[in-house]
Amino acid sequence: MDRGSPVPLYFQLAQQLEAAIEQGGLAPGSLLGNEIDLAGRLGLSRPTVRQAIQSLVDKGLLVRRRGVGTQVVHSQVKRPLELSSLYDDLEAAGQRPATRVVQHLVQPATAEVAAALGVPEGADVVFLERLRLAHGEPMAQLRNHLPSGLLPLDSAALEATGLYRLMRGAGITLHSARQSIGARAATAAEAQQLAEAPGAPLLTMERTTFDDTGRAVEFGSHTYRAARYSFEFHLLVRP
Repeated sequence: MDRGSPVPLYFQLAQQLEAAIEQGGLAPGSLLGNEIDLAGRLGLSRPTVRQAIQSLVDKGLLVRRRGVGTQVVHSQVKRPLELSSLYDDLEAAGQRPATRVVQHLVQPATAEVAAALGVPEGADVVFLERLRLAHGEPMAQLRNHLPSGLLPLDSAALEATGLYRLMRGAGITLHSARQSIGARAATAAEAQQLAEAPGAPLLTMERTTFDDTGRAVEFGSHTYRAARYSFEFHLLVRP
């Protein structure tokens, strides 16, 4: 700890703990010592340690469990803005992704879906609703519309791997996407599905994905738990 720094000691401690979680030094399920032990080992006051721990509890990185203590939950998923699937990003981050298929059916395209996929309004499209989990905890609600007949799909395959992997396995070359990101409060139904409180902040993402022929192959509308998920941007100065 740099006691001569203008950065508060609790914030320095929180940063060090967060870095240890992100880098795997503190693995999911690890227990921190109690506040008194930590304060004694680090030469800090108990309120300083408590404030640092609370800041990471608020971020969703730590959880206090009665009779167990303060436990590492997981690192926040930081997703780069590139044409990749959530399944692949979670797997690459060592987050042990899993999928629960909520709906898998054929339905008529609404005006919004038809415009995104370039099909007539009312045409048959495949609708998928899935819950994506990491370490057994809900991360995101995924809703996708695909053109009918694009590729064979079954719920078992959708629960075993990611949609983009299935597309690539079917010979579809993903080329580009048009994407928008937003935020809003969780509805009661979303909160229940994502293990959040009603009104909790959610990140939203809409994406239309195109193959190498320019055909729209997917229209996705996804919601993510803001405490567990973020998008990363790399910005360049325009010459």
